[in-house]
This record gives sequence, C-alpha cells and structure tokens, in this order.
Amino acid sequence: MSALVKDVMTAGVAAVRPDASLAEAARLMRAQDIGDVVVADGQEVAGVLTDRDIVVRAVAEGMDPSAVAAGAVCTPRPVVVGPHERLSVAVALMREHAVRRLPVVEDGLPVGVLSLGDLAEDGDPRSALADISRAGPNE
Repeated sequence: MSALVKDVMTAGVAAVRPDASLAEAARLMRAQDIGDVVVADGQEVAGVLTDRDIVVRAVAEGMDPSAVAAGAVCTPRPVVVGPHERLSVAVALMREHAVRRLPVVEDGLPVGVLSLGDLAEDGDPRSALADISRAGPNE
C-alpha cells in the first residue's frame, strides 16, 4: 500500500449544499458517474449522501426526492481524513466506524474521497474489487 491518503484517494469532490434537493444530488451523481456526494455547508463537510441513502432513507419511505433536502437524508458529521495521513490511519478509521468511504479534507475543504475501491486498487490492482472499481457504468 502507498504510504499516504493523497497517493490513493480519488481527487476532486462532487458536492451539494445541505438544502439541495435529493433529485439535484441524484442528477449530479448521474452526471459524474458516482454513487456519493459530499454535503458541504460553506467550507465545512456536513455529511455524505449516497445513492443508497436516497433510495432507502427517502424513496422507500415515500418521500418526494424533489422536495427533500440532502441535509435531511445524508449521514451527518462524517468521519474525515487528511490527505497527508498515513493510509493505515484511514483504514483503521474505516474499520472502526464501518464506513466504505472517507471524505478527504484539507484546511477545512473537501479535496477528495478515499474509498474501499481506491484501497483495493492500490493494494492489488488485479483484484476483483479493483477491476470493479475501475469499470465504467454498466460494465
């Protein structure tokens, strides 16, 4: 494994405001071909919203995705990691908090995301999880 989070993370962040609708967040996910967005309130990470959150916490409960705010459905106050942290620290955080992705924050701003797929690709680029993580949509 590489030594630092910045060497493995997916750089760049797709973000929405807490008051953005779930429909808006879903359109951003579709446009970026991603399954999660950071919910940011100004320069602070307020939460993480996944496509599964939208389905399970809102749509399955009969909520209107156009009328529900991302901040109401996201996982609030996510565990974050810095880009200069050792990967072993990030992995320990993921295990301890049972999360699949960590927003990477530097000077209060989200700069990337570290996912299990990123770790798999770094650890063994030939692994099945690494292949899946690299695959395009519907592959």
